[in-house]
Amino acid sequence: MHEEDFIDKNISSKLKEPKEGTRIPKFLSIEEVELIRDSCKTLLEKSLIEFFYSTGCRIGEVFGCNVSDINWQDRSVRVIGKGDKEREVFFTEKCRIWLKKYIDSRKDSCEALFVTERKPIRRMSIARIREVVKGIAKNSEVETNVFPHRWRHTTATTMLENGASLDVIMKTLGHVRPSTTMIYAHSSRERRKQEYNKYMR
Repeated sequence: MHEEDFIDKNISSKLKEPKEGTRIPKFLSIEEVELIRDSCKTLLEKSLIEFFYSTGCRIGEVFGCNVSDINWQDRSVRVIGKGDKEREVFFTEKCRIWLKKYIDSRKDSCEALFVTERKPIRRMSIARIREVVKGIAKNSEVETNVFPHRWRHTTATTMLENGASLDVIMKTLGHVRPSTTMIYAHSSRERRKQEYNKYMR
C-alpha cells in the first residue's frame, strides 16, 4: 500500500523481514512494448501508456499530475513522489505528441492530467488508471501480466540498456537509496553482455 501511495507511511518498516534471495524486477521486452502500443485505441490510452513508459512514474504520481505541471518546451513534468517530495521527470517526443492531442481533444476544465471518460468529468482514480492499463494489455497479444509498476521496471531497464547511468535512473525514478536502483544493474542482460564483450577478449 505504501509502494502504491495508498498510505503515507510504511507501518511495517520496523519489522524484520526474513532473508530471501534477491528478486530481479520483471520488465517488458521491446516487442511487448510495441504490441501494447499498437493495441491502444483512444487518445487517452495512447497518452497514458506513453506517459508511464517515458517517465517511469509510480501510479500515485501519475494520478496526482495536473496539466499545469507540464513544461512543454523542456518536455518535463513536476511530480510529487514518496514523502511528499517533488521531482522533475522528462518524457519523450512521442509522449509529448500524444499528450497534446489528448489534452486538446478534451472539452472539460478539470486540472487533472488524466480524467474520466464519462461525465461528470473528474480526476481519474488510481483504481481506474490500473484498470485502463491492464485492459490495454489484455487487448494486445502480450501474455505477460502487465500493471503500472511493471512499466516503471521497463523504463529503468530500457534506460540502463541504452547507456544511462544508475545515478540518472535513480533520480528519474525518485529512489532515495542507491541500493534500490542497483537491482536494475542485475536485471539488464543486454547491458551485462555489452560490458562483458567490452572488457573480455
